[in-house]
Amino acid sequence: MNQWENIDAHALLKLLADGSLKPDQIIDVREHHEWDYYRLDGTTHIPMSIFPDQLASLAKSEPWYILCAHGVRSVAVCRYMQENGYDTLHNIVGGIAAVAELKGFQYD
Repeated sequence: MNQWENIDAHALLKLLADGSLKPDQIIDVREHHEWDYYRLDGTTHIPMSIFPDQLASLAKSEPWYILCAHGVRSVAVCRYMQENGYDTLHNIVGGIAAVAELKGFQYD
């Protein structure tokens, strides 16, 4: 059973808008070409392909919001982080595609 919280794009944008969430707490795990195509300003970009090498740079005491294109890779990263001692994790269901749609951008 997962021990992270699933949140949708609407909830994510509300947290950002009201200041409850800093953009750098969002980890975008998409690859560079995806990141270059569309992204949320200020987010932390750690491609999934190099994520294990970067994990130690992330504080275990911080809440992290994991974002990918559609919400599949973010589940895998949440699972990986959980297995490595991170316990305040949030998977963004629908990924950047859902966020982009709410912001009026057709991601794919």
